[in-house]
This record gives sequence, C-alpha cells and structure tokens, in this order.
Amino acid sequence: MFAKCGSLDDARKVFDDMSERERDLASWTAIICGTIHMGKGIEAMYLFNTMRLEGKQPDSVVMAALLPACGRLEARKTGMSLQVCALKSGFLRDLFVSNALVDMYCKFGDTEEAYSVFCGMLCKDDVSWRTLIAGYSQNSQYKKSLELYLEMINVGVKPSAVVIASVLPAFGKLNLSEQGKVMHGFVLKQGFDFDVVVASALMDMYSNCGLISETGILLSLWLDWDIMIWNSAISGYAISENQDSALGAFRQLCKSRFKPNSVTLLSIIPICTKTGALKQGMEVHCHAIRNGLVTSVSVSNSLIDMYCKCGYLRLGVKLFHRVKEKDIVSYNTLISAYGFHGYGNKALLLFDEMKSLSITPTKSTFVGLLSACSHAGLVNNGWSIYRSMINDYGINPNMEHYTCMVDMLGRAGLIADACNFVRTMPDEPDCNVLGCLLAACRNHNVEGPTDLLGDEILRDKFGDSGYHVLMSNIYASGEKWKDASRARSLIKEKGLKKKPGNSWIQVGNCTHVFDARDTSHLDFCKIEQVLEMLFAEMKGCCVVDPCLSLSLNFDHFFLG
Repeated sequence: MFAKCGSLDDARKVFDDMSERERDLASWTAIICGTIHMGKGIEAMYLFNTMRLEGKQPDSVVMAALLPACGRLEARKTGMSLQVCALKSGFLRDLFVSNALVDMYCKFGDTEEAYSVFCGMLCKDDVSWRTLIAGYSQNSQYKKSLELYLEMINVGVKPSAVVIASVLPAFGKLNLSEQGKVMHGFVLKQGFDFDVVVASALMDMYSNCGLISETGILLSLWLDWDIMIWNSAISGYAISENQDSALGAFRQLCKSRFKPNSVTLLSIIPICTKTGALKQGMEVHCHAIRNGLVTSVSVSNSLIDMYCKCGYLRLGVKLFHRVKEKDIVSYNTLISAYGFHGYGNKALLLFDEMKSLSITPTKSTFVGLLSACSHAGLVNNGWSIYRSMINDYGINPNMEHYTCMVDMLGRAGLIADACNFVRTMPDEPDCNVLGCLLAACRNHNVEGPTDLLGDEILRDKFGDSGYHVLMSNIYASGEKWKDASRARSLIKEKGLKKKPGNSWIQVGNCTHVFDARDTSHLDFCKIEQVLEMLFAEMKGCCVVDPCLSLSLNFDHFFLG
C-alpha cells in the first residue's frame, strides 16, 4: 500500500521490520516493484540480490520490472544475467517478461537483439509492437520504426494511441509532412487527438517537418490541456530557431494556469545560448530560482553552458560551484568552457578534481580537454591526455578527438607532426580533420600538404564551400593562379552554397535578424534611409590623411 501511494520510505520501514520468515515472495515483489516505480533502480537491484541470498526465487512480475530498470541503468551484464535466469525459470514464455526484455535491449541501444527477441515471441500484443516501434525511434532508426508500424497494420493489429505517439516522431524526422498529415487525419477519425501524448507528438512532428505555423495553430487549440503541450510548442520553436516565438510562448505559459517545469527550461535555455540572448537567459534563470527548478542538475548544467557561451565565464563558474550534486555533464560543460576561453590549465585542474571524486570521464570529457589544450598551446599535456584516454580509460578515439589533436598540433605550428598523425590514423580522416590541417597550413604559410588536400577536394571530400575558398587563398598566396581558380570554380560545379553571414539586434522582446544581401525585412526601406543619412554625415565629417593614397567609397556599404 505505502509503495503504491508513493511513500517508499514508509514501505521500506515496514518491510525492514518484518522478520526473514515473514518476508514472502509477495512482500519482496511489492518492495522491489515500488522501488523501481520511484526511479531507484540501483536500490531495487540490491533488494533483488538480498532476496536471492535469503533463498527466495523471483517470479515473472519481478523479472518484468527489473529488466527495463537494467536498461535505464545501462547495466548490460546484469540484464543479460537476468535474461539467463528468466530462461532457466521458463519466464521467457511470459508475455510481460518478453516485452520487458525487448524494452531493455532498446534502452541499451541494441535494437538488433531487441528485434531478435521480438521475432522469437510466440504471442505478441499491442505493447510488444509499440515497445519496438518506440525503441527504433529512440535510437534514431526512424525508417525501421515506420516499417515496423506498417508491418503491424498488415498483420491486422489495430494501433492504439500509444502506438501512434510512438511512430509519429518517424514522420517528423524523415520529413514526411504529407504522410504525417494523413496520420493526423487518422488520429482525428479515431479520436486519439484527445490524448495529450498523441497531441504532443503531433506538434513535435509538424515542428520537425518545418511546419511551425501548424504547431502554433495546434497550441492555440490545446493550450489549456497540459504542460506537455506547451513544452512541445516551445521545443518546436527551438528546432526552427525561432527565438521570439519560443520566448513569447514561454512568457505566455508563465501567465497561464500551468507552471514551466525543468523540461520547459531545457528547451528554452539553449535558444538563449545560441543567440547570445543573455538578458532573456537571465530572465529564465530567475524563473528557475523562484520555482525551485534550479535544483535540477540538468537545468543548472544548461544555465552554466549559457553563461559561459555568452561570455560570462565568471557567472558560469559561480553557478557550477553552487550545484550540490554535480554530474559528469557539469564537469564536461565547464571543462569545455575553460578551453573555449583559453584557460587550458584550469580545465586540467578541473579534470584532476573530477578524478579525485571518482567521476568517470566520457568521450565528451576528452574532447573538451583536448580542445582546451589546443587553444592554450599545451601540446605535451594534450598528448598525455590523449594517451590516458586510450590506455587508462579504454576509450577509443573518434573523429572529434582526431580533429582536436590535429588542431592542437596545427595551432602550435607542428605541421609535420599533424600530417604524420593524420597518416597514422586507423580511420580515414573526415573533412573536419583535413580542414584543421588545411587551416594550419594557411596560418603558418606551409604549402607542402596542400597538394594532397587539393586532391581530396577534387574527390568531393569537402562538402563545405569555406574549405574551397581557403584552399583557393592558399594557392593564391603561392601565386598558383590556375589552381586557385580551379578551387573556386569547383564551388559552382558541385552546387555548393556559401552560408550567408547574419547579425541580429534585440529591440524589446523582439529579435531582428539580418542576413547578408537580404532585403526582406519589413522595415528595410526605413533602415536604408537611415543608413543613407548616416553615411552622408560620415562623408561630411571624414578627414582623409593625405599620406594615405586611399580612395574612400561609401556606395558599396548600402544594402541592396
């Protein structure tokens, strides 16, 4: 009773007061399932082991509860041991245990094994299908998710609202807007649109398809339903990088009968980070403090990232030290921030602190550390970190680590070492690795490796026009005019487009974005008139130094 009512402490107290003889299978099942329900998977595993030591054999209910918990904890060995135990006990014939096993492997990211278990099931229900469909979506295998849904329809299984909510992300991620609209029609016919989860999934689908106006319409229809609807709308605006709409929805939410939760803040803070909107970010931070959401480590990590990337490293560090229960993301965020701001030694000291607390570093930790060493010119430390990652932590480097190493050597002018590192890489270098090498050659006026990189460009290794321009400039500096012209002409031949530069200004609660050569702004004519007045004043006040043979021409400054 206590466990089902959420009073786990009271349930545990009653359970602990029971003698070993009084603890039957029903009591063990109740306390283990209640513990899992409260999100305490590790404690549930401890209880399970204790139950086995007392000679009690688990039933299928305990197995079905523990297997998904192993998936959430990424405890693969424990999960596979439970699978063997279930096999020996004959529980794999139980539908609930089989569904739990599929769920566990999906959470491990091993959808092949999940599909193998699914195919071996003699009997499948709605939960079986939706678990694997959702598993494919959660592992970004959207095509397989959609294919399995169609297979389910073909075998005559009628989809439930939960199945629809599980497959809708596939339509959005694959940008199948027309098919998504057909699915929306099916939802309306079945009356599933009154399900909050389905409604939220529909909004996510339209947002991922770039149909933001549809997202706004759905928000206006369902804004009184649940906080989940608001979160989907804000997240959708974030996906489209529509800062004003996202912040507007956030302010509207604050005035409604719902209160933003941590999920809301985790959608809105990155928008402020990306656009450098410190004022709005601090507004969100104040809301988090007032509503006690800053205690969430995920929210705190996002705020730390925002302050650091907006140029306020001191505030980010101050917030970091206020977080009581830091996780690996907290340390990774600040390590990367120290590196970005050029404080390589501080990043290394923070890594030492992390190790002293027995926090295991991840691949992202070493990306941050190597980047910090690169920006600070700490080549020897960088090599030490790279070797430690492989030898001490058993982490195989990926392209991000290779890119950081080449960048570090290139910035230090060690072009020969950088080339040798690229040659000895076990994997073929991608455009980022070669791009760092190309930039280093340009910065240090080294022409040697550019011929090889030029060949890579010809073989379509680079899909970014910026690299072609850089290559052309390198050839031009060496007076290789034909090669320079060839590198430029390839941009048109490959159909590459240079992403236009942009700037923005915030006026009140509105952000005005200006792209280069863009004349679509509503107040463009007024802006042009003001610019002409300013340039006219500049011409009148300008005093040209006679020693400088510079002809000033302001005409090219005008827009359009």
